[in-house]
Amino acid sequence: METTVQDTDALAISGGEPVREETLAYGGQTIEEDDINAVAETLRADLLTTGPKVDAFEKVFADFVGTEEAVAVSNGTAALHAAMHAIDIGPGDEVIVPTITFAATANSVTFEGGTPVFADVDPDTLLLDPESVEERVGPDTKAIVGVDYMGQPCRYDTLRDIAETHDLVLLDDACHAIGGRYKGRPVGSLADLNTFSLHPVKNMTTGEGGMITTDDAGWAEKMRQFRNHGITSTHHERTEEGSWYYEIPEAGYNYRLTDFQCALGMSQLGKLPGWVERRREIAGRYDEAFHSMESIEPVERRDDATCAYHLYVIRLALDQLQADRKTLFEALQAEGIGVNVHYIPVHLQPHYRKNFGTESGLCPKAEAAYERILTLPVFPRMTESDVEDVIRAVRKVVSTYRR
Repeated sequence: METTVQDTDALAISGGEPVREETLAYGGQTIEEDDINAVAETLRADLLTTGPKVDAFEKVFADFVGTEEAVAVSNGTAALHAAMHAIDIGPGDEVIVPTITFAATANSVTFEGGTPVFADVDPDTLLLDPESVEERVGPDTKAIVGVDYMGQPCRYDTLRDIAETHDLVLLDDACHAIGGRYKGRPVGSLADLNTFSLHPVKNMTTGEGGMITTDDAGWAEKMRQFRNHGITSTHHERTEEGSWYYEIPEAGYNYRLTDFQCALGMSQLGKLPGWVERRREIAGRYDEAFHSMESIEPVERRDDATCAYHLYVIRLALDQLQADRKTLFEALQAEGIGVNVHYIPVHLQPHYRKNFGTESGLCPKAEAAYERILTLPVFPRMTESDVEDVIRAVRKVVSTYRR
């Protein structure tokens, strides 16, 4: 049976007392004194960008995930773009992506002139459905992108089999999942190219930042040139050679990450396992609290994967509630809980409807799931009181609207 609230416990949206006076965001960074000191030390150095901290950060990141190479860039979108460039996506090429993701996953394909082909998701995990992928492979397909939604890795063994059968490149959009594992293997080593976001709401941060990991040295070198306008040599190399001359065989972008951001990243990376464990503790508290509530259900987690919990997502049983998701969203916001929705299916966005001819019904499982998902706060700085506030607010709102 679900917990029943008292009749006097009126919703804040209806004039009652809110659970919290100040809104608790759904995510947020943890910056500690050693992080600040690492940045300050680098700010006192001679090189603020394209200096030694970039190489150092790339090395420790590659070691952390177990790959030969890591390439630091300015943000997670730049990481996806650089990965698409590395594998030569261009006009006429198709890349299969899940529609439940942030728009950058699909946008990065279009940046290089390719066409994103939207695949459906497993309704229980909201991860890319391999059967839907198989159905969408065609003569122009060049790559598959798995998205580790919420921080839970996709079924990479199955996706790898599909990729190898059809001679495709397998990419992991791991922007949610640093610190996660799949069958004992760390996220970042599961695909041919693995991309990360280091935005403040992610599990670790460089302010803004991104990373790509791979075992392919050729791809890594191509991405390093791409992040630096397409230039084939660094200014350090030219200085050592006593030369000013450089070449740009193909245009790139300024996707560089600064040294002081990399210093912050190295400091954060050492604390990441503890932060992921704290996220898992909070998720466990939610699981326990919501287990008996028939009107909501957490997104399913698989036994073969360790979720890094960038997000904690619940699914609403709308047939058991007297309100839609929008109403519950607004009611929880009024209680001081900064709930969110991740994500609107990308194929429903006007850009893709207009320019790629996508429409409702293309990914029915994702579309149905979207109507009933809500993201709850989960980040390491949350106190036990914060966690209890979220649980109380969810119980209060859901109980009020229960049929």
